[in-house]
Amino acid sequence: MLDSSKIFVQGIALIAFGVVSCTSPQRTGPSSLASEKQELAAQPGAAQCTLVDNGFGPQGQVQIRVEEVVSGLEVPWGIAFLPNNRMLVTERLGQIRLVQNGKLRSQPIATVRVSDQGEGGLLGIATHPDFANNRFFYIYFTASQPGKSVNRVERWRLSEDGGKAIRDRIIVDNIPVARFHNGGRIRFGPDGMLYIGTGDARDPDLSQDINSLAGKILRVTPEGQVPADNPFANNPVYISGIRNTQGFDWINPSTLWVSDHGPSGELGRSGHDEISVAQAGDNLGWPTVYRCESQPGLVPPTLTWRQALPPGGAAVYTGDAIPEWKGSFLVAGLRAEQLQRIVIDPQSGQLQQHEVYLQGQQGRLREAVMGPDGDLYITTSNCDGRGRCSADRDKILRITR
Repeated sequence: MLDSSKIFVQGIALIAFGVVSCTSPQRTGPSSLASEKQELAAQPGAAQCTLVDNGFGPQGQVQIRVEEVVSGLEVPWGIAFLPNNRMLVTERLGQIRLVQNGKLRSQPIATVRVSDQGEGGLLGIATHPDFANNRFFYIYFTASQPGKSVNRVERWRLSEDGGKAIRDRIIVDNIPVARFHNGGRIRFGPDGMLYIGTGDARDPDLSQDINSLAGKILRVTPEGQVPADNPFANNPVYISGIRNTQGFDWINPSTLWVSDHGPSGELGRSGHDEISVAQAGDNLGWPTVYRCESQPGLVPPTLTWRQALPPGGAAVYTGDAIPEWKGSFLVAGLRAEQLQRIVIDPQSGQLQQHEVYLQGQQGRLREAVMGPDGDLYITTSNCDGRGRCSADRDKILRITR
């Protein structure tokens, strides 16, 4: 089990990877779009950052169909697929639900004691790559404990009949927590390692502090140990400089596409959610830079919007049902109530196209994940206190042709 109080960093690793690690980074003020483009052009090989000044992009032109899988959920946050047409779904208030053959089991398979204030609660979920044999799954949640709350990743085991689940062990503990900016997305990567997206816990400087678990994408083994090939020795930090990611996926085994929330008033800034291309050891710059600003050693975004999206879950489309979407990055939008399709050149990291689907049709969208059937699954988040909650509550939707 990994505890943030036990992280040890060797200074030589920081130099080798060129990562800004100061706890009080220099902060730059807003600059004009023209100057932002000039800054990026000055960096050899840097992909151009695209700033969407008005709205969120053109309406999508590809024909799609939306199917309701289940309704009656309370703020579903994450989906993990199981064999035999089943899925586990987390509800932010603390329930883990089972969906089987398109039907929601009436009783949760487990209830996790959580602190569900603000954006905390039961968040991401992922199944072990060898789930069929060990029946392990992992959850990210805000743990309620005496004295303080923490964000935590735990491993659980599902019973053979799927009727209940029991806690196995803590995987990562003491991830900083706040009312907002708790991250929460977890995914197993192509390498079999567990990747954990965290927020800055409303302390922006933590994102640049390599000794903090906040404002990062972490990478650990399925047992919670630090892999020997992590970019920083004895440290779970894989990517830093993040404000509050709830979505990321792999375009190839070494490259992640990452969505991140832009500021909502802190440091005199607002809007400018980001889509970035990142690899091991990269620093995405928060709070040293934002929107299309850049500095040496920091990775600028590929795409950012002046207005707040902000992004929920995200997935690279790998299915065949909608061939026009193949290889696209699909990002759920919360406040903007939409699904973004983003096309990035996998070689250069340059934005090629982006367009908007489902605008205002399903309300707030939280999770976006590819299913084993090759279709995209999304969840609504209309009952989280910020949307319009209908009588049939929140839903899981399938996007297909």
